[in-house]
Amino acid sequence: MQDMKAHLEKLRIEAAECELISKLATNAMKKALFAKLAAHHRMLAEEVESAIREQPKN
Repeated sequence: MQDMKAHLEKLRIEAAECELISKLATNAMKKALFAKLAAHHRMLAEEVESAIREQPKN
């Protein structure tokens, strides 16, 4: 469970970093690419969070 929580935190950080890079990018292609990466990392984080919630509690 701890490894899943660590992975979830890593995905959230990566999403935030990609979003920041997207906002700071001056090149339109890079802006779009990093916005897409941020959205993808957020989606992955949501899936991991869902998997954590579905884990049976001991």
